[in-house]
Amino acid sequence: MAEHDDNLPATSRAERWRLVLGSDAADSCGTLDGALGQMDAALAALYEPDGKHGLQRRGGRGGSAPNVARWLGDIRKYFPASVVQVMQRDALERLDMRQMLLEKEMLENIQPDVHMVANLISLSQVIPAGTRETARLVVRQVVDALLRKLEEPMRSAVSGALDRARRNRRPRHAEIDWHRTIRANLRHWQPSHRTIIPQTLVGFGRKARKPQREVILCIDQSGSMAASVVYSSIFGAVLASLPAVSTRLVVFDTSVVDMSEQLDDPVDLLFGVQLGGGTDIHRAVSYSQSLIREPHNAILVLISDLYEGGVEERLLARARELVDAGVQFITLLALSDEGRPSYDKALAAKLAALGVPSFACTPDAFPGLMAAAIRRDDIGQWAATQGLVSTRGQD
Repeated sequence: MAEHDDNLPATSRAERWRLVLGSDAADSCGTLDGALGQMDAALAALYEPDGKHGLQRRGGRGGSAPNVARWLGDIRKYFPASVVQVMQRDALERLDMRQMLLEKEMLENIQPDVHMVANLISLSQVIPAGTRETARLVVRQVVDALLRKLEEPMRSAVSGALDRARRNRRPRHAEIDWHRTIRANLRHWQPSHRTIIPQTLVGFGRKARKPQREVILCIDQSGSMAASVVYSSIFGAVLASLPAVSTRLVVFDTSVVDMSEQLDDPVDLLFGVQLGGGTDIHRAVSYSQSLIREPHNAILVLISDLYEGGVEERLLARARELVDAGVQFITLLALSDEGRPSYDKALAAKLAALGVPSFACTPDAFPGLMAAAIRRDDIGQWAATQGLVSTRGQD
């Protein structure tokens, strides 16, 4: 589990009492701003459930509050692991999250969705043993549904782009694709000879002896990226099943974990993820760079809201190295259907100025994005044609 943020400001005695006593002490202890304000909001969400920041559901037996996954990420960011464990257990006891997420009968009857999966994997460390298998079945149900929806578009888009990318323009005689060659040379028809004189030969794609593209998905585990983690795991599993693509999947907070060996089972992969915590994007990108063998055939997709907890200058220098080496480096501010994400606009603009386009992408558009990257299209222009607003570089 990720450690809490060591860069939190020192606190005065009044501020510490304010955190302990909650909003009722605002008149005597004052208000809290910045990181301390975020800590106070995370505490209030649990211990003042009817307040402004509360997680408490308002009546009915509907789905969980949409900010649960973000709250789970916040508490990992601002509190040490031992306190996070206590707060998660308190949440399960004090709020009806226990009934919703941890009762076997409830899990068997809910309507699973991506957000439910994100909440379950966030709480995977405290789910009771008797309920854990039911939780895995719920996650499996969502994963299987997403695979049925997304697998074929992904396979078709990537396979088609690879076929075009490797089509042989200098074929041997036995490799000539005569139908395409004739169509490509119709303008060279010679009436006097009643034949076509081909100036361009089009060949069948030669069978690849090794993967044609290296794809690295580098995924931010912070709480706000929960849905993106789910979708990325699905797409990573599909890509890993394609022999012509070498796929690696890396998740990170302040540390980096390579999950590539678990790509054959997205459910196992998801239960190995630890949603929430701090963020060191530079460390993750640096590790991803170490995996690249052929830069001109490599596609690095960073999925992050770009709120860097590490050293921004080092991240930008690393990005410049990757682009200069020929790596196709793309930043997705979100991979979800949740609408316009919150992200660090200044850092996105600096990356864009280096040739790293940054935009949010829906799951339906992601196969087309990967196909465009394989063809080495201009990704900024591709995003514009899809109605995806790409961040522009600063002047």
